[in-house]
Amino acid sequence: MHNDARQRMVVLGLDGLPLDLARDLCAAGRTPHLSRIVNAAGTRTIEAELPELSPVNWTSFYTAAGPEEHGVFGFTRINATTYALSLADFTQVRVPTLFDRLGEAGFTSRVVNLPNTYPARPIPGMLVSGFVATDLARAVHPPFLLGPLAGAGYRLEADTSRGGDDPAHLLVELRSTLESRRKALRLLWPDLAWHLFVFVLTETDRLFHFLWDAVTDVANPLHGPCMDVLALWDTVIGEVLDLVAALPGGARLMVLADHGFTRLVTEVDINTWLRQEGLLQLAPAGPTADAGMELDATRILPGSAAFALDPGRIYLHTRRRFARGGLSDAEGTALAVRLRESLLGLTYAGRPVLRDVLTADALYDGPCRDIAPDLVCVPHEGFDLKAKFNRPAVFGTFGRTGTHSVHGGIFHDSEGGAPHRLRDAGGLVLAHFGLSRRPDAGGRLVTTPTQGASCMPITMHK
Repeated sequence: MHNDARQRMVVLGLDGLPLDLARDLCAAGRTPHLSRIVNAAGTRTIEAELPELSPVNWTSFYTAAGPEEHGVFGFTRINATTYALSLADFTQVRVPTLFDRLGEAGFTSRVVNLPNTYPARPIPGMLVSGFVATDLARAVHPPFLLGPLAGAGYRLEADTSRGGDDPAHLLVELRSTLESRRKALRLLWPDLAWHLFVFVLTETDRLFHFLWDAVTDVANPLHGPCMDVLALWDTVIGEVLDLVAALPGGARLMVLADHGFTRLVTEVDINTWLRQEGLLQLAPAGPTADAGMELDATRILPGSAAFALDPGRIYLHTRRRFARGGLSDAEGTALAVRLRESLLGLTYAGRPVLRDVLTADALYDGPCRDIAPDLVCVPHEGFDLKAKFNRPAVFGTFGRTGTHSVHGGIFHDSEGGAPHRLRDAGGLVLAHFGLSRRPDAGGRLVTTPTQGASCMPITMHK
């Protein structure tokens, strides 16, 4: 193991925290430890990867690569033969992680609550998986971490199922998971047998989704209880900052959000719009249909021309890609042009919904291009794109008051780095330890795929 303490680096993830809100919180005097970051020289914003979801962005950070290389394009992926959906997870990541790369060079990492690292797999160091981890026994590496974490009552995730209807319950849950993060920090930090420490607080994302209005409006009756949770969150931030300051020889500190946040105008369901346009046909729901139907893509019928996966990833239903697809590639290309024109004309209360509709060719140039969505919808601020299979209306709200933004996520680097987006922040971590992303023929920096890795999942229809 390297003994040069000056090479240490600490990454503090503040999921979904926009810099403008961080400044407002600090100005109100409720987050003195966050002020140490916000008021530091060089604190700025960072852009999210598209689409602006946690699995895509945190994976881009911890691989220093984009979706076209690491293979994670959203919360879900579809089996092109059975049409069953599955959640994104660590098994789908197709390139080495920062931790793999550092381990090969003799460096050790400790990682706590990093999204899309479940189920945990061996890394050169220790890992406690983040969202969407469900089973603590499968969320830790090495396995001996299970005992002390379980004994401390470690919570993987807050229960947000009642978030919109029972804010008091949500706030209790968030306090519980914040205390869990603190317990993991105190377990994994003290021996200092690491070079990179990644510690992510995801509680802000959950709070802002359901209580953005309460957080941002001092007249809201829930503003005080939300500030109490954020005060605890700020205390955990302060503990991290104090630990960094006390490290022998110091350390480089990076603080970043995976995306920004803003007030929700309305949710926009792209699949419902496709159905209304006659482009998506679904088999009737069975007599036992329930909330689970929202992710039931198995109902897609052969007559469908297109469908969407979260949040606004549109797939052309071509014979080349999907077992029930009926479009030729040429028909799909023509349809993509028409879809883009129609979607850019979609309005809500007189306001355009989409800022852009990007083609795969415009967004992706890498080994996973073949499994990328054909179109990616980019909303204007405040519009939350969805892709359910059971909603009757295109527009609606369902208990949430805040939504992600591509823009404005907080970023700070004690050594003055200024990355454009999440993959570039990962590149800074590699560079700190003397490693680099491999330049391709066009000079673009990418990571080197793992030996034998393929971006064609075994579920792809041939």
